[in-house]
Amino acid sequence: MYLLLLAIIYLAFVSLGLPDSLVGAGWPVMHEDLGVPISYAGGITFIIAVGTIISSLASERLTRRFGAGLVTAVSVAMTAAALLGFSVATHYWMLCLWAIPYGLGAGAVDAALNNYVALHYTARHMNWLHSFWGVGASISPFVMSLALSANGNWPAAYRAIGLLQIGLTAVLVASLPLWRRIAAIRPGDGAQAAEAADGAETGGTAEAASVVDGGRAAQTHVSLLAALRIPGVPSVLLAFFAYCAFEQTAMLWGATFFVSDRGFEASSAASFGALFVLGLTAGRFLCGFFADRVGDRALIRGGFLLGAAGALLVALPLGAVSFTGFALAGVGAAPVYPAIIHSTPDNFGRRNSQAIIGIQMAAAYTGTTIMPPLFGIISGGVGLWLLPFYLLALALLGLAMTERLNGLKRA
Repeated sequence: MYLLLLAIIYLAFVSLGLPDSLVGAGWPVMHEDLGVPISYAGGITFIIAVGTIISSLASERLTRRFGAGLVTAVSVAMTAAALLGFSVATHYWMLCLWAIPYGLGAGAVDAALNNYVALHYTARHMNWLHSFWGVGASISPFVMSLALSANGNWPAAYRAIGLLQIGLTAVLVASLPLWRRIAAIRPGDGAQAAEAADGAETGGTAEAASVVDGGRAAQTHVSLLAALRIPGVPSVLLAFFAYCAFEQTAMLWGATFFVSDRGFEASSAASFGALFVLGLTAGRFLCGFFADRVGDRALIRGGFLLGAAGALLVALPLGAVSFTGFALAGVGAAPVYPAIIHSTPDNFGRRNSQAIIGIQMAAAYTGTTIMPPLFGIISGGVGLWLLPFYLLALALLGLAMTERLNGLKRA
């Protein structure tokens, strides 16, 4: 039963990743069809990110009231509706309108499931969870590449992913009785036996079975101000801000960089831009095998350093080296997000974890709200050649903030 729930959570993260690369992969053609400047891509991601910030901050209350299962199903349904709306949009303002339910749907499920896995599963499961996000985010650029190859038909890519999201919503709705069944299990009346059985089935990972209350937080509400007063929280929020700005800027502007600065065709650049996400996905899958031995701190430090090295390679005016650097930046970024999330209960206490992870999601989406559009504005005057140096600065900021947090925890 617990293994089935884990599989459903993984499936939900595939769903969460599916739409995330579409705007960046298709924008070189989309902005021409819609008759807007290339820098307007940041406006869409801005609206999406504002919605995710709002729903992330509300995630603790939503999850405590409705449970992670229902929050997940409704959220995926909202993103499915938004993607189908994108597929019929003929004006830029229509994309902006449909970006609202997309953002609101993404934030709550992200915070709820991240906390759920951080509390009940090991570091390897957290890395594999985000690897499944990468599976979804890796599929969509290739879907967009195929659509662009067919006479630049970018709406077809949104329609295909939207229909796939509808199918995933149906699976999640069908799984709600499973969440309710697990919610009925309480320590002392069958939970230990169920955990032991599933622990044997997973080769002794009984900690993965410690699922109580169907994803609902049993603790009392932790206010925003109370969470911010906890030592180290501001540092981790800045680190998360920097990391997610790094990730989203690379995903949004990678294809456009290869078209405008390196002179590649749009359909080829969509695939090249996917190298970052492919590196991200492969890196998280591989990290899952040694994350428990290496530890979260080492994964975060090494990830930021490798991401910075990848950004420097992208800056070199050599095609193959730039592609390699883009993939390397993705591999470096791979463990950072899951390791920061997984370390939250240890760093700040299990009682505070849902509230702090919700705030971390808000900080993350603030980074994706501000920094990619800011790059669009700056590059409009300076040039897209600035992209690797922009990414380098974000990686170094994230590294500095996580080292500061480590210093506070050692003190």
